Amino acid sequence: MKTEIIPAAEIEYALQILKNGGIIAFPTDTVYGLGALAFNNAAIESIYTAKDRSIEKAIPILIGDLEELDQIAYTPSMALRFAAQFWPGPLTCIVPKKPTLPLAVSTSQTVAVRIPDQPHARALLRASGALAVTSANLSGQASPSTAQEVYEQLKGRIPLILDGGKTKGGTPSTLVDCTGTKPIILREGPISLLQLLSVL
Repeated sequence: MKTEIIPAAEIEYALQILKNGGIIAFPTDTVYGLGALAFNNAAIESIYTAKDRSIEKAIPILIGDLEELDQIAYTPSMALRFAAQFWPGPLTCIVPKKPTLPLAVSTSQTVAVRIPDQPHARALLRASGALAVTSANLSGQASPSTAQEVYEQLKGRIPLILDGGKTKGGTPSTLVDCTGTKPIILREGPISLLQLLSVL
């Protein structure tokens, strides 16, 4: 497979690949992500193959706008408050998933969702709809912050990389479980528990 790199603003070709069941890499507000349409089970499975990733690991969903959340999950009021305050941004909420989501996204009853604060990513997501996205690297390797770093790890494994320059890299998003009566932080990130509690 030939791996092409094109400017991140040129999303038409990317959309064509996604609609045909393919996967693409693109910049987010943290690192480069590898994504497939969120409701295409076979496409999501090919993310695991490209990354040599264990199928047991769930893949988060990225959306372009809050209105799309209803298609993905049953959203507790706590999660809606967090979303209103911190999205787009580095907060990933774990919420009960809709049964229409493929098993390749998550074999549990929950799904992780967020809106990234990155213009190229938002433009792509608004055009494509929800994407299942994980970091665009081989499993166990460093998460890439440039298109070239993605290419070095995944060339020949994916058809397209959207080049949006260097991403911020660094700290992954805060991961918060919103399925109970109180928020539980499962991964520390830029947004603290104190900040979350202040919204409630």
